[in-house]
Amino acid sequence: MNDTSKRPLRLGTRRSKLAMAQSGQVAEAVRQLTGRPVELVEITTYGDVSRESLAQIGGTGVFVSALRDALLAGEIDFAVHSLKDLPTGQPDDLVLAAVPPREDPRDVLIARDGLTFDRLPKGARIGTGSPRRMAQLNAWARELGKEIETVPIRGNIDTRIGFVASGELDAVVLAAAGLARIGRSAEVTQFLETDAVLPAPGQGALAIECATTNAPLAATLAELDDPYTRAAVTAERSLLAALEAGCSAPVGALADLLADGQIVTEMRLRGVVGTTDGKTLVQLSTTGPVPSSREEAVAMGRELAAAMLDKGAAGLMGERAL
Repeated sequence: MNDTSKRPLRLGTRRSKLAMAQSGQVAEAVRQLTGRPVELVEITTYGDVSRESLAQIGGTGVFVSALRDALLAGEIDFAVHSLKDLPTGQPDDLVLAAVPPREDPRDVLIARDGLTFDRLPKGARIGTGSPRRMAQLNAWARELGKEIETVPIRGNIDTRIGFVASGELDAVVLAAAGLARIGRSAEVTQFLETDAVLPAPGQGALAIECATTNAPLAATLAELDDPYTRAAVTAERSLLAALEAGCSAPVGALADLLADGQIVTEMRLRGVVGTTDGKTLVQLSTTGPVPSSREEAVAMGRELAAAMLDKGAAGLMGERAL
């Protein structure tokens, strides 16, 4: 064996508690797979240091580009991203080596006094930095005949939950997967059903990326890939790309696998785009055979996007919550 087989693999990660937790889980899986030590290399991204809202700094790629630069410079061997942070275009010099099995893709409510959404008081202040969540929460409140105020917030999970604990906000909406990964699911007061709030494309999934030139590592990491998760997120991200929306746009998408007994037979893709006040939503779905190739998954997303654009989605995409 040559010496490189003993050298620790360097895994690039953002510094947040959540990023470190999910990267630690991947590091352990890669250790078991390769028998090699894996060390975490913490990298600060522009999205971590900027205090502007995601919609203002462009959203797409702000948590990713510094990790990708480190990969291409050879400072790290592979990187772990939250898939929903990845821009939809994949650079030629980097390969998405694996998409591991997805965590719960849903959004959750953490509200004061253990409240659920329908029991929040009139005028309740709900914190979220996401135009997608604002659009759907406001539409849902309108359906229930409720008055709510969506309040733009930023910060890590601790900061966001702190707004509720301090009484500054009545509730915040976060991703179920992030809370599960840092062991804080017990604080959830309601899992938001996807019929009411569709998640961000790729939410709950991780992306493991390495340089295209490192084919042996890419082949090893590919063993962590879950084909069903990859098909689902590929369709969701194809919808997002076809709507020409960055990750700050008010687009929700979820592909779920429909099973007949134990056998997965079909995939349903749902998409939503709306104005942040929730007054106008375009929401459509399509169901078809589980895609057997990347091309089929991409086509499914494109077809649903085309139908949504026909229904007026384009006019809703220009909104940016500043």
